[in-house]
Formats: sequence, structure tokens, C-alpha cells
Amino acid sequence: MEPTPEREVLTWSTFGEAVRDLASRIARDGYRPEVLLGIARGGLPLAAGLAYALDVKETATINVEFYTGVDSRLPEPVVLPPSVDLSELAGRDVLVVDDVADTGRTLGVVVRMCAEAGVRVRSAVVYRKPTTTLAPEYAWRETDRWIEFPWSAQGPVPELGGGAASA
Repeated sequence: MEPTPEREVLTWSTFGEAVRDLASRIARDGYRPEVLLGIARGGLPLAAGLAYALDVKETATINVEFYTGVDSRLPEPVVLPPSVDLSELAGRDVLVVDDVADTGRTLGVVVRMCAEAGVRVRSAVVYRKPTTTLAPEYAWRETDRWIEFPWSAQGPVPELGGGAASA
């Protein structure tokens, strides 16, 4: 699928390049996270890729719901169970990973929770938008367009009785 002026289309192949490029930037910066914390669902592919590229064995996930569709969100990000016990990460270098810093509110909730638990936290995303209120330390690219990610572009399989794609 070709990019349109309204959308940024990320393919699996380009995503692989993004992971390597982002990992190289992080490594060149001298940052060596001990744990990667992926924000489910969109941040999980990047978290997995960076875990391998940065040779980080310890990973965790945190479930946060904010987007309910294209440009449709809940009033506030909501942390859903199950969740990681952040007190176990106190005093450690943790890289929080998500797909996009759009408003920055999802990333902000997780970064704030980590900091309050005594975690030394930085963040990384595939895309940063100019509208974000929390600029991650690491971003592969910046865009102001809606992003089509390869893991969510097609939506659920039709066998489920078909809902629309959700971010």
C-alpha cells in the first residue's frame, strides 16, 4: 500500500529497518537499559525487536487503553490488568516502548508511574508527533499524519464476526 498525504504507512520491512536504526541510536547514546517495558498493544512489536537488537533479556508489558479507533480516544488513558509490578523495577534502567507518541498522554502515564516507583526511565517510539506533550528520548521518525502500522492495518480476522481495526 502506498502512503497517502493523510497517512503514513509503515510496512513490516521498513519496521525492521526502524528497529535496527533506533537500536543503533540508543546504543550510540551509551544507554544500556536493563529492562524493556512494552506498552500493549502497539508497543509490543517494537519492544520485542529492540529487546533482540539491544540484547536485553528482561522484558515486561503494561496494558494501557486510550485509542478506540482512528482519532477516537477515551477521555484519559486507562491502565488495564494484568500489569507489571513496577516496584520490582525500582532502581533499574527501564526503557518504556510504544509505537507512537501522539498526544504523549499514554507514554506520560507509564513514564510517571515508573518514576513514582523509583525506576530510572527513558522512552522510545517508532513515531513522534509534533503534538506530543511528552517527547520520548528516542524516536525513529516524526510525522503529523495518521500512521498505519503493519500489525493493526487489517483489523481483526473476519472469523471473529468483524469489528473495525483498532489502534
